[in-house]
Amino acid sequence: MPLPQKQTYTIDYIYSLPEGQRAELIDGQVYDMAPPRRIHQELVGQFTKVIGQYIDVHNGSCKIYPSPFAVFLNADGKNYVEPDISVICDRDKLDEYGCHGAPDWVIEVVSPSTQKMDYGIKLFKYRTANVREYWIVNPMTCVVNVFDFEHDEKTQQYRFQDDIPVCIYPDLTINVAALLT
Repeated sequence: MPLPQKQTYTIDYIYSLPEGQRAELIDGQVYDMAPPRRIHQELVGQFTKVIGQYIDVHNGSCKIYPSPFAVFLNADGKNYVEPDISVICDRDKLDEYGCHGAPDWVIEVVSPSTQKMDYGIKLFKYRTANVREYWIVNPMTCVVNVFDFEHDEKTQQYRFQDDIPVCIYPDLTINVAALLT
């Protein structure tokens, strides 16, 4: 007897959700999103401020978007994510609905309910979608994993107290501990 087939969803399902209910769609599978904790939101806000100021001071063309912000990783209608931070340098990817294609830099702040997604499923999806740089910021362990997919997929691990170099901006470093003071 064949195994039961999982239902495959499309972006239409995401748009049909009641107001305020959030979910992500990866390879046609729906992943509900729990409300973030305070530290999560504090980090997202501080990253947005620091990166946004850097872009402004350097007259950069990239745009930064904190979650909730729609990223359609593939044109197949089965992959919709809301990274905590998305930096997009190709404005042709942007429309009124969000980003169509890979952001240049994605930051995910880990919550207890998102560890499996951030370290596994999303790591794979971002790498294969051609995200240039991916940070996993874990406030529970005070560790940041930096994946530089643009340069030989180098991976580095940093403590919050370290000055962490940004791969897409060689003259920018971010000290996460300093963001929280």
